[in-house]
Amino acid sequence: MPKEIQNNSGSLSSKRRLAQIIAILKKHHLTKGIDPVKLRMILEDLGPTFVKIGQIMSSRQDMFSERYCQELTQLRDNVAPMNMATIRTVIEDEYGTDLEDIFMTFDQVPLGSASIAQVHKATLRNGKQIVVKVQRPSIYNMMERDISLVRRAIQLLRLNEVLGSVVDLNIVLDEFWQTAKEEMDFLNEAQYAERFIKLNEDLLYIGAPHIETEYTTSKVLVMEYVDGFEIDNRDLLLKNGYDNHEIAVKISENYIKQIVDDGFFHADPHPGNLRIRDGKIVWIDFGMMGILKREDKDLMKQAVLAIGNNDTQQLADVILVLGVHEDRIDYTLFYDDIENFMQHYVSMDLKDMNLGDAVQEIFTIAHKHHISMPKGVSMLARGLVTMESTVMHLDPHISIIEVAANHVAGHILKDLDIKKELSTTGKKVYDATQYGLNIPIQLSELIRMIMKGRIKINLDIMDSSVPLNSVNHMVNKLTVGIVSAGLLMASSLLCTTQMSPQVFGIPAIGFIGYMTAIGLGIWLLITVLKERKYRK
Repeated sequence: MPKEIQNNSGSLSSKRRLAQIIAILKKHHLTKGIDPVKLRMILEDLGPTFVKIGQIMSSRQDMFSERYCQELTQLRDNVAPMNMATIRTVIEDEYGTDLEDIFMTFDQVPLGSASIAQVHKATLRNGKQIVVKVQRPSIYNMMERDISLVRRAIQLLRLNEVLGSVVDLNIVLDEFWQTAKEEMDFLNEAQYAERFIKLNEDLLYIGAPHIETEYTTSKVLVMEYVDGFEIDNRDLLLKNGYDNHEIAVKISENYIKQIVDDGFFHADPHPGNLRIRDGKIVWIDFGMMGILKREDKDLMKQAVLAIGNNDTQQLADVILVLGVHEDRIDYTLFYDDIENFMQHYVSMDLKDMNLGDAVQEIFTIAHKHHISMPKGVSMLARGLVTMESTVMHLDPHISIIEVAANHVAGHILKDLDIKKELSTTGKKVYDATQYGLNIPIQLSELIRMIMKGRIKINLDIMDSSVPLNSVNHMVNKLTVGIVSAGLLMASSLLCTTQMSPQVFGIPAIGFIGYMTAIGLGIWLLITVLKERKYRK
């Protein structure tokens, strides 16, 4: 039987809690190495804070191997529910009045209990049925202290030296603490819910619970109670006149919209967070939402099209621009891995692709090359896999990646069927036009990222015996050649105009351009001939 969370660590002194943490780490012989099962057992023994850390780690397939992520998905909150006296104290401290002054009824048995909060069904004094999410007392202080103490334990036991090949523990702790702080402020969740409602208000088939802002604080969240049918109860849905295929299509389309259009998506779309009520798909629990920056959202569109178009170069570029990589990358090996990934899926129809497998392979490649993804992207990967599982239960014939490809393509060229258009000349012309139009945008983005230090340029000199001044000569000649070709093209274009003054019947500026290009060409030719003579 799990202990009350406050008794797990909240009542311990910092010194005793540190000793407890170190004892648990030593018990599992962590200094001798680690494996997925051992890591999961350690986190379970350390308590709720670290179970939460493990749950976050399980979604970071770019930071951990597939074995670790799969094992950590087995972590479950093992926390005893708070008693009614504790619930009452939290609520009355927040409202400054008796619980009965706010609620007509309040169910003592919780609907759910987790490490940060638990949820109760209740009725407001106006008769409205609601759910109340109540935060555990002192949970913030307890988690803050546990994070600080485990950092000390890492230093004392020199764990980063042991686990450096698996994970940088300090990075994991930093990300967890940032995520946990956001989750522990229920005003954030309330804002997320309202933002979701606003972004989807034009979709008649999508709903979300109304937030009772008057009664919501940082530690108590009050929202509309949503009954309806559970989305994974296929038989009950059919019995009540719902079409499972239609639900699967609509929920898939909506989820892709959340990602590529809104850049604001539900990061935990499992069946427990979805209901069917009055002909609507109702999303609930907005404690975990993914947010994509505008540039990351655009890159997601490019990634979808790259997979649909079998464009290895584009997919590789997207991963490199999205990811963060401190270590040097073997680009030849990286592109080979992406090419092998594409070859595996090129013969498949989009509808036959397993999104979960595809996402896992991409993140495995990223992990192999020490490329970590932004938080929003890693949450997206986990969300897509979860959504695919939810949709497949409703209708095994629905392909989310096909829905995504058609949705993205529809924004580019109306009614574009990617698979059909790929083989046509018209599509090739369209792609060429798109690349041409994107050059100024890409150049601007490249300069911006360089200024921010997001891009590192790696130059590999294959033969170390080649002096650097030889490289300089080669670059100089290449530059002269490019400039000369550019002058010839520009001058030729000017010759089609009637610009004055003119020399020998052609615009003077064009004439100067020709002469300069010829001069540079002669210099380049002489330089090459001299070098060949010298080498002989």
